[in-house]
Amino acid sequence: MPDRFHVEPASASADPPPNGPPEPPPAATALFGDRLATARRYATHLATTGVEWGLLGPREVPRLWERHVLNCAALSDLLPQQATVVDIGSGAGLPGIALALRRPDLQVMLVEPLLRRVDWLSMVLEDLALDRVQVRRARAEELHGDLQVPYVTARAVASLDRLCRWGLPLLQPGGELLAIKGRSAEEEIARTAPAVRKAGGVDAHVVHLAAGLLDDPVTVVRVKVGTRRRR
Repeated sequence: MPDRFHVEPASASADPPPNGPPEPPPAATALFGDRLATARRYATHLATTGVEWGLLGPREVPRLWERHVLNCAALSDLLPQQATVVDIGSGAGLPGIALALRRPDLQVMLVEPLLRRVDWLSMVLEDLALDRVQVRRARAEELHGDLQVPYVTARAVASLDRLCRWGLPLLQPGGELLAIKGRSAEEEIARTAPAVRKAGGVDAHVVHLAAGLLDDPVTVVRVKVGTRRRR
């Protein structure tokens, strides 16, 4: 079964990109408050240059807010004030940019290996003036031993076992990987449990966010690492 958060890539045969995103639903005001104007600017980038550069499929644009921007912004409910976050496989800045838009107190690093995406992210960050967000061109595993942060995020990147292999070494002792997943998250936790433990995960469970705001609540797998790192 395909991941329900899979982002359809643009192709030569796809419809031409639209002029902009749909109007934000009421939940956007509830989540972004006085930062909604900047969030709308980001959504415009996704719907225009994001499609043109191949980061988002044009058929995703009509459901841009709820399926992409708002469900990613809701993830910030799990982050404390002033947290530092590394978003691996950031792609179009989801969830990293959405987190920073809703929570300007966060320090966010977008980790993305593909140059074209890094260039797009840099352009968007400059336009949005998100000075607490930076982009680093790398694969997550290339940063092992270089970064240690309390939170790592991911969305539509890989299966949980691979995410843990790539992301858990970036965490401080006691840190958490927060992975936005689909309806089969519980099954994925059970299936990958041995690999998650081998990677250093001591607890993995599902939480649901924004149930009162979004038609489809956000499913997040939280994986905690031990307070003592393996040698």
